Amino acid sequence: MKPKEILAGLIQLSHDLGREDRELAILGEGNVSADLDDGTFYVKASGSQLGTIDASGFTRVRMEAIFDALEAPDKSDERVRKVLEDSRVDKKASLPSVETFLHAICLREGGAKWIGHTHPASVLKIISSKLGAEPFRRHIFPDAIVVCGRHMAAVPYVDPGIHLALALRASLRQFMNEHKAAPKVIMMVNHGPVILGQTQRDVLNTMLMLDKWAKVLIGTYAAGGPQFLDEKLSDRIENRPDEHYRRRAIGKLK
Repeated sequence: MKPKEILAGLIQLSHDLGREDRELAILGEGNVSADLDDGTFYVKASGSQLGTIDASGFTRVRMEAIFDALEAPDKSDERVRKVLEDSRVDKKASLPSVETFLHAICLREGGAKWIGHTHPASVLKIISSKLGAEPFRRHIFPDAIVVCGRHMAAVPYVDPGIHLALALRASLRQFMNEHKAAPKVIMMVNHGPVILGQTQRDVLNTMLMLDKWAKVLIGTYAAGGPQFLDEKLSDRIENRPDEHYRRRAIGKLK
C-alpha cells in the first residue's frame, strides 16, 4: 500500500474505534499507527481525537530515532520530548503521541503492520479491578480464541511514555520466547489494550471481539462466576484447521 492509502486507512480505523456508541475511546484517548515499510511509520499526533481525526492528526516518524532513544541512558521528560520532535519526517507536523515508543516496539519487534490502542469501558471495568488481567488469561467462548488469540500478554501499570514502552517490550519478549509468536493483544493493566494487527480490519475485528469478551466476562461474574473452557479444549480451538480458515475469512469482513 502507498503512504496515502495507509493514511486513509488509519483515518477510517480511528473513526471506527472512536465511535461514541462503541465506548472504546473518548476525547483524546487511544492511538493508532501503521508501518510504511521504509523505516518510517504513521502514528496519531498528541491530543488528536480518534472519532474526528483527519490527515493533520497523524505524524510520520522515523523508526530508528525512536529505537535509539529506547537505548539511550537519558529518559527524562525533556529528552523524550526532544526525541519526539526530532523523529518527525516533516518538522512542521504535530508532535507525535507520547505512546510513539510503544507503537514502534509493536511494529518492529511484534511484527505487526497496524496497531490500535483504546481505553474500552468494558475492559477497564475488569483490568482496573483487583483481578487485573487475570480473567483474560482463560477463555469462555470460542470466537475470542479465534479472533483475539489463545494467549495475551499483560503489562502492569507504568506511567505512559517511554517507561511504559520498555515495560511492554519486556512483556512482549517474554511472551514471544514462551509462545514463539507475537500476541494479538497486549493488556496494559489500569490502562487499556494494544492490538497488534496485520491489517486495518484485523485491528478493528480484534478490538470489537475483545470488547464483547469483556462484556460477557462482566456478566458471568454477576451471574455467579465464569465457566472457563478447559485448557485442552481452548488449545484445540486455536489449532483446528477449520478455525484457521474461519480466522482468515473473518479478517476479510467489511
